[in-house]
Amino acid sequence: MKPMPVGVDIAKSIIQVHYVDEETGEVVNKAIKRAKFLEFFANRTPCLVGMEASGGAHHWARRLMAMGHEVKLMPGEFVKAFNIRNKNDMADAHAIWRAVQQPSKAVAVKTEMQQAMLALHRMRSQLMKFRLMQTNALRGLLAEYGEVMGTGAASLAKAMPEILARLTERLPTVLIDSLREQFSEIDTVNQRIDALERRIRELSKNNPAVKAISEIPGVGLLTATAAVASMGDASAFRSAREFAAWAGLAPRQVGSGGKINLHGISKRGDRYLRTLLVNGAHSVLLHAKKPSAWVTQLRERKPINVVAVALANKMARTIWAVLAHGQPYDSEHVCVKTA
Repeated sequence: MKPMPVGVDIAKSIIQVHYVDEETGEVVNKAIKRAKFLEFFANRTPCLVGMEASGGAHHWARRLMAMGHEVKLMPGEFVKAFNIRNKNDMADAHAIWRAVQQPSKAVAVKTEMQQAMLALHRMRSQLMKFRLMQTNALRGLLAEYGEVMGTGAASLAKAMPEILARLTERLPTVLIDSLREQFSEIDTVNQRIDALERRIRELSKNNPAVKAISEIPGVGLLTATAAVASMGDASAFRSAREFAAWAGLAPRQVGSGGKINLHGISKRGDRYLRTLLVNGAHSVLLHAKKPSAWVTQLRERKPINVVAVALANKMARTIWAVLAHGQPYDSEHVCVKTA
């Protein structure tokens, strides 16, 4: 027998559950307190539990799977198509119950170690955004007094002492002190980013998957750790193309009447991972001593940004191939299609 489908809408305090009782045919849509949620599933026949891949979903999925239930995490956009009523917890649970019974691409349930790695990446990403905001604000304030400097953090760090010395003669001391404090905060943020990168390196030093894909040109520590943690399990993707499409590096398709038109990349999926892959591709294009013939030919025909995205797509496919087949990276490997 197929497991009974159950739709679960996760919330902070109350979790909504929707299912149809197989014995009585009763439609059940009830709210369960967070503390009683696992107790509700404790002694039940194994169910197919559907949830949106939102905050806390991986935690509950791991707990339910340990109890013998099958869990299917689904993207919120997929579930939204099945909500035919007003937006509330009961309607959401009903929509999830509908969606879990349909064929779709499930989100791989991540382990606690994978989520720990992603947590470090998220904190680093947040600090980098804060550093950029602080730097841009400082540059804008200095420009109001005719002080400009070259692009990049190094130019700002080099020019700041002289700029503050010149402005001290013209501006109030309270403003100079505030500018100096903001500049020192940027240095503090840099130290915190460096500390997080050391922790990421420490957490991944014994991970064979990270070591394997780090051999791919353009894939550094950050890209390798983010790819392994975001992917969850390589077997969750049927092919390298599917993984690249999941990362938002495949062309967007628009078609009708049997005619398919390809547009720019879809930019779906994990934006952070896609950014790392594209940045890594740019690094290869700018610093590679002996670029491959494929890259050389592509650069002759396309702008560098287009080439970078194409190379990022190829890097994503290579990452999946290395992890899915368990083989080391080989730059001379040639894929042979079998009938």
